[in-house]
Amino acid sequence: MTAALARGYRTCARITRQNGTTYYWGALLLPPADRRHVYAVYTPARLADDIVDAPGATQGDVTATAARLRAFEDRFFAALADPREAESPELAAIVHSVRTAGIDEETFHRFFGAMEMDLTRERYETWEDLCGYMEGSAAVIGEMMLPVLRPTSAAAFEPARSLGLAFQLTNFLRDIGEDLERGRVYMPQEDLRRFGADPWARRVDEPWREFMRFEIARNRELYDHADEGLAHLPTASRKCVATARVLYARILDRIEVADFDVFSARARVPTAEKASLAARTLVGVGA
Repeated sequence: MTAALARGYRTCARITRQNGTTYYWGALLLPPADRRHVYAVYTPARLADDIVDAPGATQGDVTATAARLRAFEDRFFAALADPREAESPELAAIVHSVRTAGIDEETFHRFFGAMEMDLTRERYETWEDLCGYMEGSAAVIGEMMLPVLRPTSAAAFEPARSLGLAFQLTNFLRDIGEDLERGRVYMPQEDLRRFGADPWARRVDEPWREFMRFEIARNRELYDHADEGLAHLPTASRKCVATARVLYARILDRIEVADFDVFSARARVPTAEKASLAARTLVGVGA
């Protein structure tokens, strides 16, 4: 590995540790060669997210944001077609991982399509509508990660997609208050009407609690389906995924402990707790 490529992988690891700590600590349970691929797959998703989630990026005239997103997309696919076109060490590392792990290029087209939806869409009427968005923003992440995890059976495919959806829905539930500041509501409007819940009121009343209970139960069903894929992963990958799954699902527990108040503070699992679980699991892998 060249010095520049190694530097790129270190940058991807730093970006993951700073922004996707659950992915970071879970990936520590993988062999180093696979671990770096997890960080490299996470990085373009984070960089694209940063473009569309920047303050004011999708409010009012989105022309400039659309141009930045398209420029990043063009640079990504140009480098994927010819690694010599990679203009930064981290992009070189991303391309190296996609090629080495054999990740389907088509998944990235779906991902960028979802990011483009964020430029113009702020509401989702039904659960099916929201799943249409999450197909590109979340389910494909599970598909991208799967070749890195080296499944032993094709039966791991749909559970991997469900895990991506579960992670995304957990993020949406945790970040309802923050997303309101961007003018977005990643919750089915029909569900909000059904329970008489109004996120814009930022009020934790009984209709809001009932709405959140319903969505959290739906979220846990996705995690349960994702768990069915664990038996089809080799030991290190199974430990990696199980650790990330447990840590992410604990966010739902924190939301419940906070009485479903996702407006006053962000539900978090402390880094020390993540590190502790990863360390205990790592010992178990080596036993």
